[in-house]
Amino acid sequence: MKRNLSIREVAGRCLQDEADAILNILPQLDDAFDHAVEMMLQCKGKVIVTGVGKSGHIGAKIAATLSSTGTPSFYLNPLDAFHGDLGVITCDDVILAFSNSGQTDELLRIVPFLKDHKIPIIGVSGNEESLLARNADVHILLHVAHEACPLNLAPTSSTTAQLALGDAMAVALMEMRHFEARDFAQFHPGGSLGRRLLMTARDVMRTEDLPIVPTTMPLSDAVICVSRSRLGLVVPVEDGKVVGIITDGDVRRAMERLKQDFFNVTVGEVMTKSPKCVPETMKISEIQRLMHKNKIHAVLITDQQHQLIGIVDSFSCML
Repeated sequence: MKRNLSIREVAGRCLQDEADAILNILPQLDDAFDHAVEMMLQCKGKVIVTGVGKSGHIGAKIAATLSSTGTPSFYLNPLDAFHGDLGVITCDDVILAFSNSGQTDELLRIVPFLKDHKIPIIGVSGNEESLLARNADVHILLHVAHEACPLNLAPTSSTTAQLALGDAMAVALMEMRHFEARDFAQFHPGGSLGRRLLMTARDVMRTEDLPIVPTTMPLSDAVICVSRSRLGLVVPVEDGKVVGIITDGDVRRAMERLKQDFFNVTVGEVMTKSPKCVPETMKISEIQRLMHKNKIHAVLITDQQHQLIGIVDSFSCML
């Protein structure tokens, strides 16, 4: 009698099947993949991704990934295209069509229009003898031995492979475009990455109740200012210009070193004389790198006259 698999065993087998489907893409990558990526790279219009059913859902995600990584793209439902939306396609565009069978009727109906208007077609299917393969300018064979579905019916491994291939295309295009993090941030201004890469010190710095102290202040009084500042530091100034910094760590080290003489020294005798000062135009991402490199939790924002105009700490960079 056949033993029923546990829930975890079924899930594990599904994940293994889909992982195998992705790994099996590797030996299928050939010149067609290179040619397809080159076509999308040289495209003067948009990459229009299309597909029906589950392939359509995957296509929509691939189009979103392409658009957010420097390749203008959008998803077009073949059913809508056949009822008027073909008008959005221009001669400068490239079509990226997904169909596991390569024989999807609704998808193939728009092919004559594309051929008549000489619009390049990149076809992706699991059948190199399919109508999609025969009519595509470039056909990428994406064969999956079997679906993760126990009935070998529901699109599972095949759609996972399509998604992975789309990601591979997007990543290859990113590399060829020399797409960097700052470029990614421009397409994601609302996310945390976009915030760090686009916002500057001016946007987050503390400008009120700055903990400024004279260099002649007794260190014992400066300790109180450090506590009250809520930033864990004070900024010694002379003639209105920043000349140093004292952090709570400096205070602890001074207490350990000076012992009973701690109350007999001034701020100027203990302060760190080379604090990290940056302009208000510095990006948050650069400030974070600076703090990480120097193992500090705050930087001072100064103007051209070296006067303190704000403070940015690690917490304000995360808001």
